[in-house]
Amino acid sequence: MERLQAELAAIMRDDWGRLLAVLIANLRDFQLAEDCLSDAFTSALEHWPRGRPGNPQGWLLQVARRKAIDRIRRAKTRAKLQPDLAYLMALDAEGVEATHAIPDERLRLIFTACHPALDPKTCIALTLRTLCGLSTLEIARAFLDKEATMAQRLARARAKIAKAGIPYAVPEPQAWEERLASVLTVIYLIFNEGYSASAGEAPIRHSLCDEATRLARAVDSLCPGDPEATGLLALLLLNHARSPARLDAAGAAIPLEDQDRSRWDQDRVREGLSRIETALRRGRPGPFQLQAAISAIHVEAVDFESTHWDEIALIYDRLLELTPNPVVALNRAVALSFAQGPAVGLTSLPGGLDDYQSFHAARADMLRRLDRAAEARLAYDRALALTGNDADRLLLTKRRDGLDAS
Repeated sequence: MERLQAELAAIMRDDWGRLLAVLIANLRDFQLAEDCLSDAFTSALEHWPRGRPGNPQGWLLQVARRKAIDRIRRAKTRAKLQPDLAYLMALDAEGVEATHAIPDERLRLIFTACHPALDPKTCIALTLRTLCGLSTLEIARAFLDKEATMAQRLARARAKIAKAGIPYAVPEPQAWEERLASVLTVIYLIFNEGYSASAGEAPIRHSLCDEATRLARAVDSLCPGDPEATGLLALLLLNHARSPARLDAAGAAIPLEDQDRSRWDQDRVREGLSRIETALRRGRPGPFQLQAAISAIHVEAVDFESTHWDEIALIYDRLLELTPNPVVALNRAVALSFAQGPAVGLTSLPGGLDDYQSFHAARADMLRRLDRAAEARLAYDRALALTGNDADRLLLTKRRDGLDAS
């Protein structure tokens, strides 16, 4: 049973968004689709021990549709939903779809969830719930909200989409601008989720990073003149190019200064550099372009010591003007710690991040470089208490323990 649960968890991580997007396209109902897909995964726990299907994704999709048929038949509004019922029954009669034949509706899902009738925070939360399969609790933590508050927000969003009859479609070009910022942010967060493994999970979910890159490429092709769409694609390419060198043999994270740069994906590097040059030439730098420019400086440096940290710090100054938030300020402080010394970085650290792991990890590193071992150890302990994945835990433990050896 444990093996089956692990397999279903992997399918949920990798295929939840794709399957749910298809169901929402079929049902035009976010909540019904989510409930039925969850029921299908529950059914798999019951039926698969007696024989695992050869096409698990197709099986889950068919069972979810049948769950929807049952729910619609039991609903008091059956007459109103009769056309949907007939459509679903026709799909069910076609049998289990091959995995490669399951349509990819995720881009339409993102544009629907990012409708201007919803505020940006709700757009992002709804897409992370539907496309990435994050729990309500995980999304609430990301926004520093209570779980019940986030649950209400998501419920209101689903109801608003249904009541307003928001079409499940990629809009016409004239409607892109009012949704594009939210769409790009969602894709960026999907990519970041690929590097946000929980304890016991694979440190890097390459399928999620690849999916975010594919979506960014699709949006860039839809909006070929938008520099931020191109900048986002460049950012994802350049960041993901470093993934082959991010972990050591024991699964510990390797910090940038210790990475073997010869292992970086040079095809992604070349395309990412070309994309950011194209975006910046348009003369309208935005947050994603600036982040991509920072990544470009990293990948163009021969080694860590030759990195132009002063340029990176200046870009962070501009980025902080466009997106004034403590996480950007934290990254600026890290850049200053290498450009002007750890003491300057330490005094530049922002407040309000006591529950943010990266803040304590960065502070610990600056204290370590200043030979303030006792304070560094306490900061590492705080960072470890907030660490949710094994790769970071191994790195932080190694650095903390290294204080005793120095």
